[in-house]
Amino acid sequence: MRKALSALSIALLGGALLPTTAHAWWNGDWKHRTKVTINTSAAGVETKDALSGVAVPVRLHSGNFDFLSAKPDGSDLRFVAADDKTPLKYVVERYDSTNELALVWVQVPNVVPGSDKNVVYAYAGNEKAAAEAAPASAVFDVATLAAFHFGEKDGISVDHTGAMKAAAAVGIEANGMLAGSAKLAGTGLSWSGSDKIKAPAGGPYSVSMWIKPTAAQGSLYSQGALQLNLDGGKLIAKLGTASADGGAVAASTWSYVALTYGSGKLTLYVNGAQTAQVDAGAGAAIEGGVKVGDGFTGLIDEVQVASTVRSADWVKLAQAAQAGDAKLIASVTESEDSAGSEGGDEGYMGILIKSLTPDAKAVIAILAVMFVVAVWVMITKALFVGKADKDNRDFLVRFREATDNMLHLEKGGVHPHSSLFRLYQAGVRELAKRKTGEAGSLPLSGASIDAVKASIDADLVRENHQLNSRMVLLTIAISGGPFLGLLGTVVGVMITFAAIAAAGDVNVNAIAPGIAAALLATVAGLGVAIPALFGYNYLASRIKNISADMQIFVDEFVTRVAENYGAR
Repeated sequence: MRKALSALSIALLGGALLPTTAHAWWNGDWKHRTKVTINTSAAGVETKDALSGVAVPVRLHSGNFDFLSAKPDGSDLRFVAADDKTPLKYVVERYDSTNELALVWVQVPNVVPGSDKNVVYAYAGNEKAAAEAAPASAVFDVATLAAFHFGEKDGISVDHTGAMKAAAAVGIEANGMLAGSAKLAGTGLSWSGSDKIKAPAGGPYSVSMWIKPTAAQGSLYSQGALQLNLDGGKLIAKLGTASADGGAVAASTWSYVALTYGSGKLTLYVNGAQTAQVDAGAGAAIEGGVKVGDGFTGLIDEVQVASTVRSADWVKLAQAAQAGDAKLIASVTESEDSAGSEGGDEGYMGILIKSLTPDAKAVIAILAVMFVVAVWVMITKALFVGKADKDNRDFLVRFREATDNMLHLEKGGVHPHSSLFRLYQAGVRELAKRKTGEAGSLPLSGASIDAVKASIDADLVRENHQLNSRMVLLTIAISGGPFLGLLGTVVGVMITFAAIAAAGDVNVNAIAPGIAAALLATVAGLGVAIPALFGYNYLASRIKNISADMQIFVDEFVTRVAENYGAR
């Protein structure tokens, strides 16, 4: 009977969370939406039990959230359940619109096991919206006795309810595991005893935290009969006479550690996996003041204490969610236009364009100008070369058919685009100076013929200059485009990693969009260089042929002049 009821409750929870194939936009006043999926299927971080009231940290960054559309202080943030109707409780731990990074704790009412349909929507983009975040005490479930985020500017750590205040200030590492972290150097934190945070003999009780030890040694948590220590890189928990040890914790690395006590069992977890469990019997009452990090050197973050035995699935989910495991939590920005379709994302290119860093935008803008110039050169030069080649062929036919009227071809028509015709005109002008072909004119001497050829050769050089004009712009695009694109990519990657380091967020969802967007600069550089390379090679071959034709024509013209008008 119990199993049947459990299956029925899971089915009901699943039905409440599963989205329909299409969602209306929650509120038209909000222009931006980010879809956050908590994947508990085998493809994500698989869980077997239904969980309720889970406080999940949602990381927002330039890759999944439009900070430019949101208000600078994030006061227009709203979180809605999978039905796109039910508002969710949330509290902002960090919102940095300058660096485009935020961390928000959101209470997910139900997390269905084995499903990739656990969805939360984050809305923003309403300038008229007023701040509406819930108190932190409402975001965490009723079993959470205390949650310390260590994000206070004055270093005086306060729990999520505001009831427990540390006796002294502590150093804060702004870029910890989850925004701020406590920075300890042997002297721990202490909070005076409270009737709120205690457990009777036999429990239940749970403690969890993130640690990054400089040296894997020291007390992590101490409260009355309960001790959680780190000794030689090994986690050790003690409650009265019971002791559990197991699970290696590496130095200079973030590790998630947790202990639970209840039903006569004392259990240890490291990074979401159970590492030890011992019989603790009735144990002893857990009460009195709390000490964290006594004799510990390193960073500690997100200490949570609960009046229940957190299940293995709860610990597993909390570790993956707080670590920003991309397999568990995937987030993507959506537009209102695409909200009616399942998935509703705006496409890969839209994400990449929104994730472009300012330097990449500047480089891509320069490359766009280079591309326009290169296309203009290729089109105008191709038209120029095509017309020149056609007119050259037409004129050459007339020239070779001419006999007695070889010096009077201009009377039969001009060829405005023919380089050969212009060279012919240069030669005729030189011959006219010597009255060649007129009655009573003297035959041309060898020196005169050389002078005529020299004049035509000078025009040949000018024609070659005209043919090759602006081709240098294509060579600049070919060689400079990829280097400019590479510059934009390298600087973009540097900025992305700097932002990730500042946020302390190693989630692949935070890194990937920035890296992918930075690569757009290289793609743009290649997009300029490749067409320019093809165009340059094609035009260069056409120009080379025309240049060769001109050289041949000069020799042919001078030879015929020498034969017809030279001294014999």
